[in-house]
Amino acid sequence: MPKTLAEAQNLLSDLIARYSYRVDYLVIRLEQAEGTDILLRGDKIETLSESISIGGHIRACYKGGWGFSSFNDLGTIKERMEEAIAAAKMIGDEQTILAPIEAVQAVCQLPLTGSDPRQIPIGQKKELCDRYTDVLKSFDHRITNTSVRYADSAQKVIIATSEGTLIEQSWVDMEMRFAATARNGATLQTGRETTGSRQAYEDLTAFDEQVKSAAQRAVAALTLPSVKGNTYTVVIDPVLTGLFVHEAFGHLSEADMAYENPDLLEVMSMGRRFGPEELQIFDGAAPLGHRGSYLYDDEGTPSTTTQLIQDGILVGRLHSRETAGKLEEAPTGNARCLNYQFNPIVRMTNTWIARGKTPVADLFTDLKQGVYARNWLGGMTNGEMFTFTAGEAWMIRNGKLAEPVRDVTLSGNVFQTLADIESVGDDFYWDESGGCGKGGQNGLPVGCGGPSLRIRDVVVGGET
Repeated sequence: MPKTLAEAQNLLSDLIARYSYRVDYLVIRLEQAEGTDILLRGDKIETLSESISIGGHIRACYKGGWGFSSFNDLGTIKERMEEAIAAAKMIGDEQTILAPIEAVQAVCQLPLTGSDPRQIPIGQKKELCDRYTDVLKSFDHRITNTSVRYADSAQKVIIATSEGTLIEQSWVDMEMRFAATARNGATLQTGRETTGSRQAYEDLTAFDEQVKSAAQRAVAALTLPSVKGNTYTVVIDPVLTGLFVHEAFGHLSEADMAYENPDLLEVMSMGRRFGPEELQIFDGAAPLGHRGSYLYDDEGTPSTTTQLIQDGILVGRLHSRETAGKLEEAPTGNARCLNYQFNPIVRMTNTWIARGKTPVADLFTDLKQGVYARNWLGGMTNGEMFTFTAGEAWMIRNGKLAEPVRDVTLSGNVFQTLADIESVGDDFYWDESGGCGKGGQNGLPVGCGGPSLRIRDVVVGGET
């Protein structure tokens, strides 16, 4: 791995000059990564490792066809270059269309506000996991299983293109996940919490109360009644709002989904109304300090903030250079890959619904019967359909929180659900726990955010 940008420039510029005349576009990515992975299940250590990886990939485009080859040995880079070019020429039979961007030469590092996890001994990280395991296990004797996962990674990426771009970019990412399962006879209930940061190791070290709340929710749910399945007006907290806007709407805003699916492109047509006038949805890596933040994407496009929904109307979507070129729209800096073993594809960064004007207490007003749902246990989407499981929930009766209930799942069609938003709260919360999956690239860091929402006619699963 070249140690400086100057060394990379000498190596990559020479390779680009030798091979770029044979194709329409050529990009080389070099990457060095190091990280820690710890997984405790109860008192058992399942994973305790530190790793370092060095590698790269080559992408070549010829007449619209893409060739890709990855490598771990710089000594084989010329062979890999030939492979990528040959693959592109084998399948290219149209026209290469890439939205134009300015060539950039830059060195940039996402800043830390506290300790770099690379400076923390693995034994100290293990002690942190042990402490959180004790918090989960000691809460109640009915806690029968626990898991604590810690992961950090530091990546340094150098990108050089046949258009003259040469960027060195580096960042550090951290994540922890916690789960506690409580048992009462044949009844099992699980509580979960997650957290993440791109700013400081200290962001993970004072999470005791949230970890404890995972165990508390698991135990409490053992004796709670199940919600009666029905269609309700629902109030969701900012964490569920963030999950909803990412999973249910954000993926549909990724332009590769649209240009490969004419029916979806018609549904996601610019100018179409999707929600009330107070609904504003954004995605962007430009706001610094979040897990989906960066300065340049993996094609060298500068980060942006893209408004997707303005006053309830669709006004934007997320792009790579290719999707922007094919749809004749501006690139948005959303081409991302998990690491050098993958192609960049269109991915979300930080996705959020903007704060509204309705006081949170007023979201419950005049609601004779409904459900208030907080946090999440899991979820899935299938196109425009979604199902999410709430981490905890209460019935709403006559405008007030009433009895807590369990087994609350929220289901619906994302477009209808957006149209059914009645009020947008004046609170806001960033959830930095996200790891997004798409195209086999799972665990890509993202941020999600939003306010509390009041939504009518939500299908809530539970007892019949």
